[in-house]
Amino acid sequence: MDGSEVKGIFDTKANSGYDDEIVRRYHFPPQYRTVAAQLIGDWIVYREPQRNGGRRAYIAVARVLRIEADSRRAGYSYAVVSDYLPFDRPVPFVNKGAYAEAALREIGNPSRVGAYLQGKSIRIISEADFAAIVRTGLGETLAPPNAIRLELDRLELDEETVEYLTAPPVEQARRIEQILLNRKIRDANFRRHVCEAYDNRCAVTRLRIVNGGGKAEVQAAHIWSVASGGPDVVQNGLALSSTAHWLFDRHLISLTDDYGLLISHNKVPAELRGLFSKQLERIHLPDDPRLWPHRSYVARHREAFSSA
Repeated sequence: MDGSEVKGIFDTKANSGYDDEIVRRYHFPPQYRTVAAQLIGDWIVYREPQRNGGRRAYIAVARVLRIEADSRRAGYSYAVVSDYLPFDRPVPFVNKGAYAEAALREIGNPSRVGAYLQGKSIRIISEADFAAIVRTGLGETLAPPNAIRLELDRLELDEETVEYLTAPPVEQARRIEQILLNRKIRDANFRRHVCEAYDNRCAVTRLRIVNGGGKAEVQAAHIWSVASGGPDVVQNGLALSSTAHWLFDRHLISLTDDYGLLISHNKVPAELRGLFSKQLERIHLPDDPRLWPHRSYVARHREAFSSA
């Protein structure tokens, strides 16, 4: 890592009044413009404070592309981000009395931490703290026992990815930025989130098959493809069997806004149409509605389906 690089924290919370869509942009007032500008081209960690029901934890990572002025609100700006990646599990803000950020660890009295963070919703953190938070956040994806389940079996990987996965923790931390951009590792993180949300059950056929090694038969399908700019988030995913995945990627099946199944009847074989017939009104969805496919992503896919 270049010593000139900096990393940052973006505090984010639900119902904040800001025009955030943290997968793509982060909205902030004028007092943070100088700090945010330092982070252009580099990585940030999103943190949820405890306010507004937040988890008081670090939840995801993203890279700042640029800063854009908010044309509708004088002085306000957007940090436009890319490469958003949610953590496997939220990383605690403080663990066993130790804060994840050096500046907070230096405060002798923990009761003063809240006051210190006032007015610091965007702040700089060290490379070491960033790497430690991210590596902890991706701990399940990087853990060797999960390799087969997450399709990170070294027999199917390129040398570079194997090197990242088998490196000791200190080396993984040193190379954390390369790990964050590695497609195989990002796909594994995405697969874990999607398969877990759908209980390893195909959204279209409703079949749930898990082998003895814990690997589910379903695959994690992107609704809005990564190649076209789609994010690696569960709301942009579906758990699909290989056949359904093949059809979905080729826009031969799609979804309505109410999550009913659309089928290209002149292109999908009749025997498959019969298999899918019970899902026409609604596919299998996660128990948590917050994890259901985002309608804007579904609309993109349906547009391609209509013209296929």
